[in-house]
Amino acid sequence: MTDLDEVRGAFELLDDWEDRYRFILDLGRSVPELDPELKTDERLVRGCQSLVWLVPRLDAETGRLHLTIDSDAHIVRGLIAIVLAAYDGNGPDEILDFDIEGLFSELDLLQHLSPTRGNGLRAMVARIRSVAENAAAV
Repeated sequence: MTDLDEVRGAFELLDDWEDRYRFILDLGRSVPELDPELKTDERLVRGCQSLVWLVPRLDAETGRLHLTIDSDAHIVRGLIAIVLAAYDGNGPDEILDFDIEGLFSELDLLQHLSPTRGNGLRAMVARIRSVAENAAAV
């Protein structure tokens, strides 16, 4: 699993967007594939151009959310790795308090994605935030 400091560091070192895309694609290779049995309609993230499945799990002991996310698109798997670096293993309140749009701005990410990819990324974030809101309410 990639950590957020690693992502930020790589983006600082790589000024060329072609290199950053390659890095994002490499990140996607680190995202574990979801068991095909878990790739169900109710786990699909609506609003994504590609197929994206989200399987959240709240650890009752620690109160932390663990996210398993997968996609059929290589670049989206890389974006998933960035989202996981920001969110996975955090508590619901930490997820809700984290400025993900600020991270996307810092990485200049949305400026270099197609509008449909950007909308899909936001849909994935919205779904995770919804899961966190539900978990925080418990």
